[in-house]
Order: sequence, then structure tokens, then C-alpha cells
Amino acid sequence: MALEILAQTVNDACGPDPGFFCELVFDNTENERLAEIIGWVVERPLRIVLILLVAWIAKKIIHKLIERAVARLMRQAETSTEEQLESASKLDIGSVAAKAINRINERQVRSSQRIATIATVLKSLASAVILAVAALLCLSELNIDLAPLIAGAGIAGLAVGFGAQSLVRDFLAGIFILIEDQFGVGDVVDVGDTSGVIETVSLRTTTLRDVNGVVWTVPNGEIRRTANHSQLWARAILDIGVSYDTDIDQASEVMKRVADELWQENREDATILEEPAIWGVEKLADDAVVIRLVVKTDPSEQWNVGRILRARIKYAFDAEGIEIPFPQRTVWIRNQ
Repeated sequence: MALEILAQTVNDACGPDPGFFCELVFDNTENERLAEIIGWVVERPLRIVLILLVAWIAKKIIHKLIERAVARLMRQAETSTEEQLESASKLDIGSVAAKAINRINERQVRSSQRIATIATVLKSLASAVILAVAALLCLSELNIDLAPLIAGAGIAGLAVGFGAQSLVRDFLAGIFILIEDQFGVGDVVDVGDTSGVIETVSLRTTTLRDVNGVVWTVPNGEIRRTANHSQLWARAILDIGVSYDTDIDQASEVMKRVADELWQENREDATILEEPAIWGVEKLADDAVVIRLVVKTDPSEQWNVGRILRARIKYAFDAEGIEIPFPQRTVWIRNQ
């Protein structure tokens, strides 16, 4: 009976789970108030410090794991880059090799920046989760009822979620854009409503400049599809119309010769990656036979290659007497 009363008294002083210091003080002094004060002043701060210490250690461990994963990805990217650089250095033409090496180095820098950004995001998320858990445990140690707090936070989070769902959607879309490497700075992309050169990519928005020089800022969550014209290689497609009485084989030969000449020039601003190809008659139009020429180029150079080839093909056709048809209109004048 005495032990039961003593246990009840200890529980009254130190709670249902009495700590070492509180119980020790109560056993020696039998002062309930003093034991309770010691429990609050000594034990609870020690528990809170222990929680914070464990949270700090957990954060360090998780950050270290993320850094190791990032370092592994960096090594893989560097290995791939070294292999590509070795292949590029074997190219016979110096200017083409130098350009290929520069392009590979640019992709390496972009890949490193993307991996570093992803690592920063993952570290921030891990730190936020650990901090939230540690804060809840510390509040629990202070005998604060967490149920109303969690319920209130849930309601507030729901309200904020409804109000900021577009913002959350933008951030999530930005993370996936970085992870999947959909596009990067310098790429020429079409995002639906507009197209242009990417200038900045953040977690919330993407900024691009169109052909007129207008800068567009597009929230990442509104990007439903992306057409990237700057990934690895591009293709210039030229549909050239000739008159119906033209020798198709002769016209195709002239177009192929002009494209091959540009290919052999190895121009810095119009790099052709492989032998141009004539795909044949693409269409029998109302006033022309359309012949298709296809040229594989460096990324974002297909437009310049196309412009150069169209001008040269026009000159070559004029020299060979090949007619490029154009719409004609007959006007009848009625006598009054």
C-alpha cells in the first residue's frame, strides 16, 4: 500500500513516465514541487537538446548521402563527356572537331549545373521534413497537445493549398524540367503559345526571347508540351518546287550538288553533320513539282543552313535554266 501511494505521488510529481532526475530528487527530498521543477528545468531541456542533436545528425547523414549520389552522377557525366571528347578529337577537320568539343563541354557544364540544382532542392526538402519532425517532438516534450495544432495546420495547409496550388504546380513542374533535362539555357524551344531561345530556367518560371526580341516569362506549370530544336542535332528540310516540264533528275542532281558543296565547306555557322540526301518528289502541286532535300545539321543551325541553300539553289537553277514556277494571273479587259 505504501509503495502504491509512493508510486502515485511520484507520478503526480513527475508524470506517468518519471525521469531520472525528477525521481531522484523526489526520493531524496519527497518534495513534489521541487521534483517537478527539476524535471522541467533539467530533463526536458536535455530531451529537447537530444532531439535537436539527433535531427542535426540525421540532416548531416541525409545531406551526405545526397552529395554522394550527386558525385556519382557527376562522375558518370564526366566519363561520358571524356568518351565524347575522345571521339570528337578524332575528327579529321579541325574546325568541326573544335566546334564539337565546345558543344560537348557546354553540355557538361549544363549537366553539372542541373545536377547541382537538383541536389540543392533535395537537401532543402530533407531539411524541411527533419525540422518539422523535430519541432513536433520538441512541442510534445513541452506537454503541448499536438492534436489541435496538427488539425489547425492541416486546415491552414488546405486553405493555402487551394490558394497557392498554381504556385505548387509551377515548382513541381520546374523540378521535373530540371530532372528530365527537357531544355536549358540557349536552347531554341516551342512551348505552345510562344517559341524562342531560353534565357533562364528557374523552379517557378522559364524565360525565353522570341525572334522579334520580345522576352516571355512562362510559368512552368503552364508548359504542357515542349518542342526542343536544340537537342543533339537538327534537320533542315527544303521543299523546292520546279515546273512540270523540268527534268526531275537534273533538278535533283543540282540540288544535291549545291548541298554537298556547302557540306564540304565546313562553315562555322552552317555545320552539316552528314551527307545531304534527296528524298525525291514530295508533292505534285497545282503549279509545281516539289522535290525534298534533307540536311542534318548542328542544333539550332538548320534555319541558317536552309537560308544559305535556298539562295544557292536559286543561283544554280538560274545557271542551269531550271524554272522555279510562280503564280501567274491573266487579266481580261472588257471593251465598253
